[in-house]
Amino acid sequence: MATKNATKLKFDNLVKGYKDAFPFYQVLDPSGKVVDRGLEPNMSDEQLTELMRRLVWARTYDRRVTLLNRQGALGNYAPGGGQEASQVASQYALGEGDFFAGTYRDLVPLIMHGLPVEKAFLWYKGHMDGNNYPEDLHAYSPQVIVGGHITHAMGVALGMKKRNKKNVVLSLNGDGATSQGDFYEGINFAGVYEVPYIAVVQNNGYGISVPVEQQTQAETLAQKAVAAGIPGIQVDGMDPLAMYAVVSYAREHALAGKGPVLIEALTYRFGPHTMSDDPTRYRSEEELTDWERKDPLHRMRKYLGDKGLWNEEKENEVVEACTEEIKQAVAAIGQADKQKISDFLKNMYEVSPQNIQEQIAEYEAKEMTDHE
Repeated sequence: MATKNATKLKFDNLVKGYKDAFPFYQVLDPSGKVVDRGLEPNMSDEQLTELMRRLVWARTYDRRVTLLNRQGALGNYAPGGGQEASQVASQYALGEGDFFAGTYRDLVPLIMHGLPVEKAFLWYKGHMDGNNYPEDLHAYSPQVIVGGHITHAMGVALGMKKRNKKNVVLSLNGDGATSQGDFYEGINFAGVYEVPYIAVVQNNGYGISVPVEQQTQAETLAQKAVAAGIPGIQVDGMDPLAMYAVVSYAREHALAGKGPVLIEALTYRFGPHTMSDDPTRYRSEEELTDWERKDPLHRMRKYLGDKGLWNEEKENEVVEACTEEIKQAVAAIGQADKQKISDFLKNMYEVSPQNIQEQIAEYEAKEMTDHE
């Protein structure tokens, strides 16, 4: 039976109407025109040119690796074309010693964080050496489990705080990660302990083939930060300058001891979820065309072209350099040692239990015989 006060309880509108409560930031509109001078980052000509170089490198990498996948030279690939601003500009805003944690789609920013291209290609092929990082590379290997690295990234940030390190942790996540328990646990814990953590949610509209509106009733993904008591904002994820600006500000916020920030980047992947996916089954050609008009490279070409900082010749130089790097990496992975079962077993534990030691000995003997 309804209580006599039921008329005072108006549930219908309690979860609606919050979209305008979360600020949306943009510096460059799709035509490359500056629409917010106050947010425009104070970058030198050299920094702007370097950011553009990285964006072009990323697009070239995406196209070349897509071809390598189709040729059977590499394993399954998750294209990143279209998401260069949310990936590359976010990583570019980091400082020396900052930590990076990305997904299987974020190999390019990981490479720009210090991972050799050869290592990235070995990872695509499932080779153990693709996860063998030097100690001075402050990053996790790409996470395939959706949302699985968020708690790990938060843990690194907590360690930084306890050691009084003046660094932050940046994680790149997809929109699907916000539907996972790890996401809520990670941002809640990060908020409680006010750790220096920046969570960039790359909302490209789909979790594989599931549109965001079928993943959540929330009007924004940024508002999910409210439950954790941390700031949540939206940014044009196709705008490199806006991404660089908001991540830079979030970094300053975190380094000041004010805790984590959740950034929802509204972006789009031009290609399929992975090379085994057919996006034409769940999205229209008109939708793709509309997003292609918002291409981050188009915006930056116009913006830098007007400043006299970029031209076709410079872009071609980057394309040629990236193509050569990829060619060399492909040749290098062809020389990688063949993987052995005994090595897989050795990597399972720091100190192998007796049964694993016995299996290692068994396989080593077999491998020796096969080699002879």
